[in-house]
Amino acid sequence: MKRQARGSGSTIADTSAATRTGEDKADGGDGRPQASQLRRRLGRADLRAVPETRRALRELLRHWGKPGRSDIAELLTSELVTNALVHTDHDAVLTATVGPAGLRVEVRDFVARRPQPRTLAAAAGDGTHGRGLILVQSLADAWGVRAHGVGKVVWFELAAVAA
Repeated sequence: MKRQARGSGSTIADTSAATRTGEDKADGGDGRPQASQLRRRLGRADLRAVPETRRALRELLRHWGKPGRSDIAELLTSELVTNALVHTDHDAVLTATVGPAGLRVEVRDFVARRPQPRTLAAAAGDGTHGRGLILVQSLADAWGVRAHGVGKVVWFELAAVAA
C-alpha cells in the first residue's frame, strides 16, 4: 500500500500486514516480517523539508521501537537532511526503511565530496554549525558514507531496542 504524506514529493510505502489488515502481526502472510519505507525528494536548499521530513518520519515510526528511539531517529534524520541541503547546491533523496530489527535512514545527494566529522572542540566555537555528524556518530548504532553514482549516501541505523 502506498500513501502520499504531507509535504513535497514524499511517499510512505507500507508493506506490513498489520497496516493492510488491521492485525497486530506484521508479516506478509508467509511468516516473514515486512518493512515500511518513506522516500522523499528534497528540493535544493529547501529547508522547509526538514520539519516536513520529521513529521513524515514520526508517522512512519509511530509504533516502532522503545520510547525515545523515534526521537533519536528524528534528530539524526534532521541532521542528515540539513547537511545535504546546506552543504550541497543540489537536490537530495531521503529513504527511511523500518523493519522488525530496526531503522535505516539514507540521505543521497549529488555531490561527491565526503563529509568530514569535526571534533567536538572544533565545533564548540562555531555556534550551531558542525555538530550534526558528531551527533550521528554518538547516537546511531551504525553510520557511514558510501559513493553512489554521482554523489554519495550518508546513512545511519538504529536498532528497535537500544543496545
